[in-house]
Amino acid sequence: MGSIREKYDTKKTVFSCEVFPPKKDKPIEPTMEKLSAFRDIAPDFLSVTYGAGGSNAGNAVEIASFIRRDVGVDVLSHITSVGFSREKLDDGLQTFRENGIENVLALRGDRPKDMTDDEYNSRDFFHASDMAEYIQKNYPDFTIAGACYPDKHFEASGYDEDIANLKKKVDSGCSFLISQLFFDNEKFYRMCDMMERLGITAPVSAGIMPITSARMLGTTVTLSGTSVPKSLSDTIAKYGENDEDMKKAGIEYAEDQVRDLLSHDVRGIHLYVMNKPEIAEMIFSEVR
Repeated sequence: MGSIREKYDTKKTVFSCEVFPPKKDKPIEPTMEKLSAFRDIAPDFLSVTYGAGGSNAGNAVEIASFIRRDVGVDVLSHITSVGFSREKLDDGLQTFRENGIENVLALRGDRPKDMTDDEYNSRDFFHASDMAEYIQKNYPDFTIAGACYPDKHFEASGYDEDIANLKKKVDSGCSFLISQLFFDNEKFYRMCDMMERLGITAPVSAGIMPITSARMLGTTVTLSGTSVPKSLSDTIAKYGENDEDMKKAGIEYAEDQVRDLLSHDVRGIHLYVMNKPEIAEMIFSEVR
């Protein structure tokens, strides 16, 4: 167990998945039991989400610690800047450190629903890069990852601005990147080309979400702003009314994406599997 960044230097491809903790009012044991299946799948790391402003913070730390200690897999803990003061961030990082968590994904995150305009406009960290810079300076023992956007960040005026902001993030301390989910590989390749032209050399894991139901696609697009290519729309139209056929077709679509990415020597594959290790096992068994 150690810095996840080092895996990109020693492995041809880094394979990872994203999972999430239960809500604060739900028992944690069923999630732990579910995630135990990753022991046999053996991804290079699991990333654990962290709610806006630290909601679900306790469960997130407990789940991350469980993955590292009991599942035996390296863990990357999300940490969101939008609701954190420097003091709260210091406390959170100290808690991570006490639990053996030393890899963090610096995100801006969503504005908490109960956050006032004054609180939002006077926060200590306006961008993920601000928080990454603070962590790098004050907690050099932590490895910091960042997010990137093949479809561009929805707030950026264009791709040039988005990639310029990404360079700030990397220069501020993010040593590797995980992309937002996407369904069109050409957009990922375009992002990588733009990164190369701007001198961004941090390795990137491509974020892939297997769409296993028609309803799931609608929710995903609404939350992420990711565009949907015609090939995936046609798949939904053909199989969307049959749950089993849709699940099979969605997994095959993701597998095809991953195979194409691997043929282009992508540095990492990151599956958004929604706490479904069986989906990760099906895909990894076909492509690794």
